[in-house]
Amino acid sequence: MFRIRQYIKMFLQNVLLPVVYACFRHAPIREGSVIFADAHHTQMPFSMRRMYEEVCELERQGKCRTELFVCDFGSLSSVALARYLLRFMKQYATAQYVFICDYYLPVASCKKRSGTTVVQLWHSCGLMKKIAYDTGQDIPKNYKGDMFGNYSYLTLSAEVCVPVHARALRLAPERICATGVSRTDYYFDKEWKESCKERFYSRYPQAKGKRIVLWAPTFRGNAAMPRLEGLEEMRSAVQELGEAWYLIVKAHPHVDAHGAVSNCELPTEELLPVADVLVTDYSSVLFDYLLYEKPAVLFAPDLQEYEAGRGFYLDYRQIPFPLACTQQELKKALCGSWIWADEHKEEISAFRREYVGACDGHATKRILKLAGLLQ
Repeated sequence: MFRIRQYIKMFLQNVLLPVVYACFRHAPIREGSVIFADAHHTQMPFSMRRMYEEVCELERQGKCRTELFVCDFGSLSSVALARYLLRFMKQYATAQYVFICDYYLPVASCKKRSGTTVVQLWHSCGLMKKIAYDTGQDIPKNYKGDMFGNYSYLTLSAEVCVPVHARALRLAPERICATGVSRTDYYFDKEWKESCKERFYSRYPQAKGKRIVLWAPTFRGNAAMPRLEGLEEMRSAVQELGEAWYLIVKAHPHVDAHGAVSNCELPTEELLPVADVLVTDYSSVLFDYLLYEKPAVLFAPDLQEYEAGRGFYLDYRQIPFPLACTQQELKKALCGSWIWADEHKEEISAFRREYVGACDGHATKRILKLAGLLQ
């Protein structure tokens, strides 16, 4: 069944979708039409939400019209997926602007017309684990086509990210812009941060007055067979620290989809303002969290294996936060994380400037101006 589904996807991607696009591309561009598209969520993903809010404000002013194509492709039957994609391609063929934030194969199914601007908002900040063509785990081996060639702009968190993404995505460097990442504008919004705290404590009042540890690791393997490392060690370490500590386990959605592990329903980005200390491994959430200037711990029990397998863009051991590979090291690192953060303040600030220096609370408007939606 899996193989049949893959062949159906290949037929849609390489044959049917290009034909549909060709049928409608000769109609005039619909001035002011803005599409937001995502294939991995049932609701607007956080990485596009700030941009969507800004564009909706422009729509209220009569300057554009928005269309949503946000759907989890994995939840659709083959027939439903085909219908959905045909509808998207018809609108895509005459759209003036398209915003995406992750891999979105329909956008890459054929060469787009020059009058359509495709903006890839991207879903991660900084540089951590290898991605796209730099690893054998992201792009299917049987994929035919130029997955990223239709991007007019790819927006990133800092200049240091540009050459790496140019190579990994096989994209011309002039299309990659260190504007800052749109979603990080939330992290500079005091009202938004306060609302996150209020929502958390109203739902988890037992956490009040405690030191909150947010564990937000990435997954190993692939989306079809994801696995998690270090769960029991994490739980045991915080339990040993005593009642004054409160652990939030926030696993990657791929992991929870195969059996819930997370103990908190709120999304990870809404937990960053709440956390007193973040514990993560190879997840790019570390770079988002840098903008809060709070303590963090790296917990990587399988570091050597991961390093030899997927690999990194930076020297992982030189990241300026304490590194733990065992339960006892983790416990010690948590206890000393505030002292560490104070003693390494200058190194952490330099690390932040290097990897998320363009994120200053105004990224969304810069991207709108870059795309031509805002003067």
